[in-house]
Amino acid sequence: MTNLAPAQEKKQYIVSITIIGVLFFIFGFITWINGTLIPYLKIACQLKTDLESYLVATAFFIAYAVMALPSSYVLKRTGYKKGMSIGLFVMAVGAVVFVPAANARDYNLFLLGLFIIGSGLALLQTASNPYATIIGPIESAATRISIMGICNKVAGILASLIFGYIALNNTDALEASLKTMDTIAREEALNALASRVVVPYSILAVSLCVLGVAVLFSSLPDINDSGSESKSAADASSKTSIFQFPYLLLGVLAIFLYVGAEVIAGDTIISYGKSLGINMSYARYFTIGTLACMLLGYIIGIFTIPKFMSQAFALKACALLGITFAVLAIVTSGVTSVIFIALLGLANSLMWPAIWPLAIDGLEKFTKTGSALLVMAIAGGAILPLVYGKISLSVGNQQAYWILIPCYLYILYFAIKGHKAGKA
Repeated sequence: MTNLAPAQEKKQYIVSITIIGVLFFIFGFITWINGTLIPYLKIACQLKTDLESYLVATAFFIAYAVMALPSSYVLKRTGYKKGMSIGLFVMAVGAVVFVPAANARDYNLFLLGLFIIGSGLALLQTASNPYATIIGPIESAATRISIMGICNKVAGILASLIFGYIALNNTDALEASLKTMDTIAREEALNALASRVVVPYSILAVSLCVLGVAVLFSSLPDINDSGSESKSAADASSKTSIFQFPYLLLGVLAIFLYVGAEVIAGDTIISYGKSLGINMSYARYFTIGTLACMLLGYIIGIFTIPKFMSQAFALKACALLGITFAVLAIVTSGVTSVIFIALLGLANSLMWPAIWPLAIDGLEKFTKTGSALLVMAIAGGAILPLVYGKISLSVGNQQAYWILIPCYLYILYFAIKGHKAGKA
């Protein structure tokens, strides 16, 4: 875009940011449905424990670990724009799988659909996150990603409201009545519950296909990330391997722990509220509280980074908030404890926008591969919720939140020192 006139370049920048914003909206809508799917599928598929239901997050996020490096290869062959379009089509296939899964009420088939959707998102994320980072000055990358985050979380709030109403409406009464039904009536009621997702996911599949075509034929430019214009102290031109960037590798672990912590806070809060005796008619809205707090954090980031604070300082502040809110969620009780879990959304809000540019700065020709490694680390959302679920079986849902403390402590280390490792 550097060969365009200033007015044309500005117009192209606005078009590019708008398209990326739409894609982040799609990320949020699909990703945060998982918080509702967990309690919904536990009922519809008659799962015995919360740990089994957390496989929803595992099937979805493990796709990032499996598909991130292949996504990097695809992007090298196709470029960013075509790669994004392919990712949307793959996600559409995953959404279609939900139709036979609902008709058969087959939990494994639901998990397969989630894995396919996650695979498409891995490709989409591998392309769109570095795009948002390097389309403008690296110093303001966190601001751009914060804007993308607002799109993401607004979509998540809408998804929780819409899908929560469709999937979890009157489930308290349904669960109570299931205990008194005979086998035939029980199967009919559960089949009716499972069928609630057929129409939403059919609409989602069509929408993803339409968006995939729109992106393919859009004016979104392919940007060049293989040059040598970076002002980073790390001289990528002299590097021969992605593993020669210590700050990137430390950033990969930071993303892994951050995503795990975010998914635990967002996807377990409904089940946690229910374990406290709160009715599902109220608990189904708890994820929205987490997302609203994240939205507030993104707005703060837009107005303060880099004008009033650096990306590293924002990350440090968020890590300290994470430690504080997690401890308070553990030592308080009832609705107060749930509120502190929701407030973790504020602590988590600026972590992705800060960690990503700090980890990817100066990679130059290694940008796509570095991006793929960071996307692989999203698998933290697959593994840590399972660890949380396993711990909760022994010590209870509330005490299992201690798993968050070491996550935030490491992120604090990355904010203070880790992001500088290997830089002159």
